[in-house]
Amino acid sequence: MKGDSKVIDKLNELLAGELTAMDQYFIHSRMYADWGLWKLYERIDHEFYDEKGHAADLIERILFLGGMPDMVTRTPIHVGKDVPSMLQYDLDLEYQVVTDVREVMAYCESVKDYVTRDILLKMLDDTEVDHAYWLEKQLGLIDRIGLENYQQSMMGTEPANG
Repeated sequence: MKGDSKVIDKLNELLAGELTAMDQYFIHSRMYADWGLWKLYERIDHEFYDEKGHAADLIERILFLGGMPDMVTRTPIHVGKDVPSMLQYDLDLEYQVVTDVREVMAYCESVKDYVTRDILLKMLDDTEVDHAYWLEKQLGLIDRIGLENYQQSMMGTEPANG
């Protein structure tokens, strides 16, 4: 099916954001593992796979619309040096994704591409309700109980494949 070229371009822009998120979550999860913060490792590694799923959905839609997925373009990643900065960088990234997805959804509605809009709505829900909200809660916990107590609570047990 031949899709609107601007929708395809905008989906490729979203794809760059999802690939960037994958990269950022990947390095952060491995840093958490290296520090023995196994609960953070598991959660952020899970986020890596969620972003991979979002990227797959975008790639499939771009292909369906007759476009070529851009697997090269990335926005710069921000690698934190400590737990609070890592969580904040991840939250900032999720906030940007929310803004970008809403913009593309509005454009899709304007050209009556409701299927793409609905695909993006699922991604928006996952980003707002799961990813961003969880990150906000973690930063709130650090403020309430202190960084040392938070990090101790995130140690957990090393996963069997860790």
